[in-house]
Amino acid sequence: MKFEKIHNKGQAQIFKSQFLEYFTKTHPLVIWGLYLPVIILLPYYTSTKIGFSTLRVIALFLGGVFFWTFFEYMMHRFVFHFVSENPRTKRINYVLHGNHHEFPRDRQRLFMPPVPSLIISSVVFLLMYAVMQKNVFSFFPGFILGYLLYGSMHYAIHAWNPPFKWMKPIWRNHHLHHYKSDEKGFGVSSHFWDKIFGTEFDLNQEKENKAEVQKIMFARK
Repeated sequence: MKFEKIHNKGQAQIFKSQFLEYFTKTHPLVIWGLYLPVIILLPYYTSTKIGFSTLRVIALFLGGVFFWTFFEYMMHRFVFHFVSENPRTKRINYVLHGNHHEFPRDRQRLFMPPVPSLIISSVVFLLMYAVMQKNVFSFFPGFILGYLLYGSMHYAIHAWNPPFKWMKPIWRNHHLHHYKSDEKGFGVSSHFWDKIFGTEFDLNQEKENKAEVQKIMFARK
């Protein structure tokens, strides 16, 4: 995904239809509201109806959170950044992720909107259920919490300075992914898997221009 210019203002027009355009945008609180019942009720169901121990529910839940970080990395690297000369594939790629790289500060598209999000999460749930059976009712909510934390951090990275010093490398890793090379820095909520697979930026060798960084933050109101 190479663009002649990265736009720090405005947003992409993905569809000609304004009706369809409406469904490409969302607010983080909408997605949190959509999935919070899943995160709360499924572990409760697993504990009270299926009879899993509290320790087992917690272990599966945390396993789901951790698995999200791996899923996030793999999806970002091999699906969202899939390279193809096929026009239809390039179009799909642009709708899924390319528009974000062209307009990285479009805050209405920092979370996947509800309709495609529900479709993808339902498919993921069914695949997990096929493998894990009843364990999925505790594992999947952790996976979804991982997604919500990732989405919220993604929003924060594009919106604000890191709130804690230890989070600064995560911020820089993603900014470099957008503004220097989209062939590295695929982890957003964590760069653990970038370290494992050798796609992490060497932050000690990357010069930081604080003035330029401020230009890509959302303006304070």
